[in-house]
Amino acid sequence: MEESNYPETLEWTPEAKAKLKNIPYFARTLARQRIEKIAIAANADIVTVEIVEQARLEFGQ
Repeated sequence: MEESNYPETLEWTPEAKAKLKNIPYFARTLARQRIEKIAIAANADIVTVEIVEQARLEFGQ
């Protein structure tokens, strides 16, 4: 699945998008939703590598 198939709700940095691509395609949609939920809770306008890493730690990956 290409990243462009996801509905854009938040802007992502290129580095954060690269990290997302490292997630297996079958889990990527759910991971993206959960990452964006964390970003929204943090009042972030853009998803950064730090947010992706925070999500990874929270999800135990």
